[in-house]
Amino acid sequence: MYAVEFLPSAARVLSKLEPPVRRRIVRRIDRLAEDPRGDAVKLRGADDVWRARAGDYRILYQVEDDRLRILVIRIGHRRDVYR
Repeated sequence: MYAVEFLPSAARVLSKLEPPVRRRIVRRIDRLAEDPRGDAVKLRGADDVWRARAGDYRILYQVEDDRLRILVIRIGHRRDVYR
């Protein structure tokens, strides 16, 4: 199982979301801890950045296999997260 860490900006965004949306995203992140590359997609043009869907929101993260760590870089609505 991978440990999950958040950049401060991602943690701040997560804390400001509505409770139902926050729960959905946290459940998705918990599943990522078990299998970080399961149904996620690697982003083009970025080194080792993956994206996972949680409803209309996206979770951008990096996987560090040598440390068994997932670093959540960004969380946002699908229309804004890639900008």
